[in-house]
Amino acid sequence: MCEFCTKHGDGQVWFKNAANYANDLMADLNRRKYIKDFFNSTIEAGVVTIGRLETIYQKKKTLPDRLVRQMVDKAGEEHFGQVVTMEDIREIVGQAATVVRMPCACRWASMKKENRCCYSVSYSPETWYQDLDMGYFGKAQDMGLESVSPADAIAQMEKLEQEGAVHTIWTMVTPFIGAICNCEPGDCLGLRTLAIDVETMYRGEQQAVVDEELCNGCGTCQEACHFNAISSIGSSGEFLAKIDTDKCFGCGLCRNSCPQDALGMVDRNW
Repeated sequence: MCEFCTKHGDGQVWFKNAANYANDLMADLNRRKYIKDFFNSTIEAGVVTIGRLETIYQKKKTLPDRLVRQMVDKAGEEHFGQVVTMEDIREIVGQAATVVRMPCACRWASMKKENRCCYSVSYSPETWYQDLDMGYFGKAQDMGLESVSPADAIAQMEKLEQEGAVHTIWTMVTPFIGAICNCEPGDCLGLRTLAIDVETMYRGEQQAVVDEELCNGCGTCQEACHFNAISSIGSSGEFLAKIDTDKCFGCGLCRNSCPQDALGMVDRNW
């Protein structure tokens, strides 16, 4: 299990711990202020910051260690995520009392384009999203938030995965769990930080594996992987897919793309 599980999992995976969705966490005044200011203080400011850091990284191919530690530590306290699989989604969302689909703030901040691929999940009728300032999207406070059933939310996220989206789950001041996002690199701020060697999210609790007896080396999985974690190795004149476990984030997109069903997921050895 990841470090968050040790701190916030109560003996289990942290994002499956119902206490991290609890009303008493949501009632915290500091958290409610953070949520109210979230779009401007975290997302909008984050877009500006990462743009500046991407420029520095392109020139120097690295960022100062002190700066990286500060970013990761701050994210861990406020808005930290982890990649989750579709199986995780079905379990988390399937037990939810309330699910609300909302616009992706990352896409809006970078492209001013509305894409409803984020989901607020609550285990009680009371929800945290009422504190969000929907005026950020040019909407009235009661607009842009769409209540959906758990079954519909799961079906929508399955479709997003087929289109290449990575599922991630995020805190709104740790350990309170706010939302599940479904994004692609280049759109998601969290995924963009990975490209500059700043990890503001954990790898998933699982990782991909290859069944070498089924793999025919077609390379489809390599094309599907957003994390450059798959390469090809030669063996007796044939090529097989090889997973770099240090790069694999356990999203499961590679197994969906494989025409031979040669890829699967296993628990990560933390």
